[in-house]
Amino acid sequence: MGAGAWGTALANLLAENGHPTIVWAYEPDVAEAINDGHENPRFLAGVQLQSELRATADKEAAVTDAELIVFATPSHVLRDVASAAKAWVTPGATLVVATKGIERNRLALMTDVIAEEFAGHPVVALSGPSFAFEVAARQPTAVVAASVDAQAAIQTQQALSSPGFRVYTHDDVIGVELGGALKNVMAVATGISDGLGLGFNARAALVTRGLAEMVRLGVKLGARPATFAGLAGVGDLVLTCTGALSRNRNVGLEIGRGATLSEVLAGRETVAEGVVTTESAKALSEREGIEMPIVNAVHRVLFERQPARWALVELMMRGLRGEQD
Repeated sequence: MGAGAWGTALANLLAENGHPTIVWAYEPDVAEAINDGHENPRFLAGVQLQSELRATADKEAAVTDAELIVFATPSHVLRDVASAAKAWVTPGATLVVATKGIERNRLALMTDVIAEEFAGHPVVALSGPSFAFEVAARQPTAVVAASVDAQAAIQTQQALSSPGFRVYTHDDVIGVELGGALKNVMAVATGISDGLGLGFNARAALVTRGLAEMVRLGVKLGARPATFAGLAGVGDLVLTCTGALSRNRNVGLEIGRGATLSEVLAGRETVAEGVVTTESAKALSEREGIEMPIVNAVHRVLFERQPARWALVELMMRGLRGEQD
């Protein structure tokens, strides 16, 4: 469900693994391109897709009789897409959430959104360091499938695993989800720093202290600290904060070089989840009483018109303290 770069890459992987797979596209021209030319030039240009992969713009056709449904929509439309497809989902189908984010108004994790819409279904969070283009190009990738339902996690692991795509199972859904969501905010921060030309020392500090913020909030919400040392935590954080393919880092880069948020987002078809998640993460940290200075700094730059350089200066000038909480 969702034929952006990530959804298309996952659908192609499932088809390559021999599973009859249908990908639902919001854009009819994307579905047509996948069916007629076996490619998605709009969101995953240059990748030849499996000829067996089929696409549709009809939600009913996409989910009817499906045993495994993977949601890969942008976070801000996940609930609407899920709700609209609800009537045709087979009882007992396993629902995999590959969307990374925190719902803006309700501050719900993405698996919670799906669990609320599909009561009684096993739900799995899929996260980890994974650029869609590299997955589609069969570059070695390792991710995590997390669920409180061990069998659902194993089912997801077996369906997606291939010689180039290794899936580990996990049971800390909150930790895996928060790692995948919050690292996008930290990627915007490191992009801003790189755009300002502040150097590798600053980037390393932001990544490390960003991880500390992620752990603080995660533990308050019930996650295990060790989860953030894994693929869905530090693995995804390092990739997104340093990789040239990171949309969130690239947003930060442009802002650090002087562009406004509206200028950066103008004309973009792809979604940089870190922008939306910055608002959600700030609200969630305030609700839980957790200090997240990097999240707050990114929020000031993106939404409160604070000059990026001043936000970084303020981070450096905060009261001195010990490293460990």
